[in-house]
Amino acid sequence: MPLGAVVGVVRLAGQLPGRVGRAVAPARGGVTVALLGQAAATIRVEALEKRYGARTVLRDLSFDVPAGATLVVTGPNGSGKTTLLRLLVGLAAPTRGSVAVAVDRSRLGFVGHESLLYTELTALENLDLYGRLYRVRERRERIGMLLERYGLWDARNDRVTSYSRGMTQRLALCRALLHDPALLVLDEPHASLDADGVGLLEQELAAGREGRTVVVATHDPGRLDALTTQRLLLGAR
Repeated sequence: MPLGAVVGVVRLAGQLPGRVGRAVAPARGGVTVALLGQAAATIRVEALEKRYGARTVLRDLSFDVPAGATLVVTGPNGSGKTTLLRLLVGLAAPTRGSVAVAVDRSRLGFVGHESLLYTELTALENLDLYGRLYRVRERRERIGMLLERYGLWDARNDRVTSYSRGMTQRLALCRALLHDPALLVLDEPHASLDADGVGLLEQELAAGREGRTVVVATHDPGRLDALTTQRLLLGAR
């Protein structure tokens, strides 16, 4: 993703009093990445700054995401959407400020620009591997249900290297949903999906609204209007 020097501006619906959308000075004492305890918020970002060399991608960004909310992150290319999501799931570290997530890593599902699938394995082998890693109960039944739901059952024994981009994206969604995550983080999840795939994704997001916190980065926030409880616009001044 192209990187540019931008300022993150929070625009959220349903703000938490005195917390969401408040810009504060950069935190002192270095970087903090922590798990929240028994907090009302699933995600808390405070005075977040991310730089790559001399280039600032995110600056003075602070917001909360309550448990069960759906946060849609939008903004132009280079505004830091992908960087922010990577920070939320622990794939990158802040330069300054803090990112706190009240969900154990084992309860987090993530779909980014890379599928995180083993292309020389079949769809079934990939999901079985992740099911074992996450210790999914009744994983064979769960895997079968997801492959059937996302239209991949007939191709379950094909290597992922033979999949189209749309099929690979569907399988990446199956991977992220396999362990029924409490926090689902999706970076441009509609990419490469056909109309049927988009419909399946939106049904999944609607069905999991209660009890699951969702963060979605997208260039087309209108697709998720019916599900959105908060909005975050990056790259505005």
